[in-house]
Amino acid sequence: VQEPEEKKIALELLETEQAYVNRLHLLDQIFYTELMKEAKNGKTVPEEVVKMIFSNISSIYQFHAKFFLPELQKRMEDWNCNPRIGDVIQKLAPFLKMYSEYVKNFDKAVELITIWSEKSPPFQELIADIQKRKVCSNLTLQHHMLEPVQRIPRYELLLKDYVRKLPPESPDRDGAEKALEMIFMVAKHSNAAIAEMERLQNLWVVYQRLGLEDDIVDPSNELIKEGPIQKISTRNNSTSEKYLFLFNNMLLYCVPRVIQVGAEFQVHLRIDVDGMKVRELKDTQFPHTFLVSGKQRTLELQAR
Repeated sequence: VQEPEEKKIALELLETEQAYVNRLHLLDQIFYTELMKEAKNGKTVPEEVVKMIFSNISSIYQFHAKFFLPELQKRMEDWNCNPRIGDVIQKLAPFLKMYSEYVKNFDKAVELITIWSEKSPPFQELIADIQKRKVCSNLTLQHHMLEPVQRIPRYELLLKDYVRKLPPESPDRDGAEKALEMIFMVAKHSNAAIAEMERLQNLWVVYQRLGLEDDIVDPSNELIKEGPIQKISTRNNSTSEKYLFLFNNMLLYCVPRVIQVGAEFQVHLRIDVDGMKVRELKDTQFPHTFLVSGKQRTLELQAR
């Protein structure tokens, strides 16, 4: 007898979940536990560092091992009289928000492993020692750590496939569709968290280049565009190199600093976007010129 397609996918979900729980066990119960033990003995790295590397992996492991995997197993055992997984996945979805902390921390974690492996040979040796064990199947700690990052997209794909293969009259139709929507929202939530973190990091870098003038440091700002520009001086018919930063709320007109220490630019002028007008000029002597006028003042600029 040919198994129905949707059951095959549900079984694949169960099998990958089992493998995933083994991977989480390796991360939490072996890597984290042993590195933590050595850190406590003061032999390798500060305990704080180990905590920062593994973020909230323990909660993720406990959740999958003690709750989600057993629920899935139960479901697959009673499949013949109750062919559904949608309800279990609906229970799972809200907990997947825990992942955004882990995912957000991932790059930092990998960087910490690299930095401390160089600083502390005993730390590096312990990791290498664990990696040699059979349970690691010749893969690095970093490789295993990537697994939780990839798990939510995997749920999404499997569940999409499952919903596609469900017969129209399946008792799991409503449940599975609702579950898919929930998983989709969580995946979006975790991507949004990463995007927000990147935006803030980039913003911080820009503020440093500007010398952190306190009246412009605002975490809600968004950098839209930046680049060099020529300022036209009508007085003596010449141009000089300047630099613009356009944010959602202001245009910063800057001068590159000659001294390479500290900030890269000095903010000469700030024009609020509110009430700002831009007008192209037809100037034969200076092509690509435009006028920016705001409450603060008017500039005549030439683009490349």
